[in-house]
Amino acid sequence: MNKLLIGAVGALAIGLSAAPAAAADLAPRRYTKAPPMVAAIYDWSGFYIGANGGWGSSRNCWDLTFPAVANEGCHDATGGTAGGQIGYRMQSNAWVFGLEAQGNWADLNGRNLSAFNPLYTNETRVDAFGLFTGQIGYAWDAALLYVKGGAAVTSNRYRSLVTATGIPAASSASDTRWGGVIGVGLEYGFAPNWSLGFEYDHIFTNSASHDFLNNAGGLFATDNIHQDGVDLVTARINYRWGGPAVARY
Repeated sequence: MNKLLIGAVGALAIGLSAAPAAAADLAPRRYTKAPPMVAAIYDWSGFYIGANGGWGSSRNCWDLTFPAVANEGCHDATGGTAGGQIGYRMQSNAWVFGLEAQGNWADLNGRNLSAFNPLYTNETRVDAFGLFTGQIGYAWDAALLYVKGGAAVTSNRYRSLVTATGIPAASSASDTRWGGVIGVGLEYGFAPNWSLGFEYDHIFTNSASHDFLNNAGGLFATDNIHQDGVDLVTARINYRWGGPAVARY
């Protein structure tokens, strides 16, 4: 009996001493890190096409050069505008570079009594304009702040009216004027391919001389008309393709 007890105790001691060695031979447990969170960013790269609409104002001053030399005064031609734009943008990190062409119908109209002869009223109408610009912007994910600049063209029409009746006193005159434009805009991407924005632009143009003819075809008056600038405030919506949202780690 004693021998059996002594043998059992010895076997237990041998088993306990071997357990740590067996445990040491086991492979260490591997812990895997959770995958990093993915932040979706908005990519402004690609072509886009859109529509715009808003309000504009053009400052115009008339200087009579025939049949006398006199200042006839100034007026603001104001009204609505609507049109479209097409362009391309390329994003590098947070910087966005682009080119855009924009064409708009407009109804900017204004009048003033001639300071030289109040029997007549001078009228200016801006009925269209176009912008051809480059852009530089900075993006915060789906928000883009940009400045733009380039060339601009305006289509204008001028009339001298009889103040008492409002009928034309002479033939109308028209011109197409080229100048420069600068602007600033803020745009927000509310869907992967859609964005909504607001923009302010100022067009710089110059002066031009125009002859107004009477009903018999004779020279009624000649005016040097200064277009001192066109200010535009528009809301814009764009659809973009070629640059989907990109995942950044």
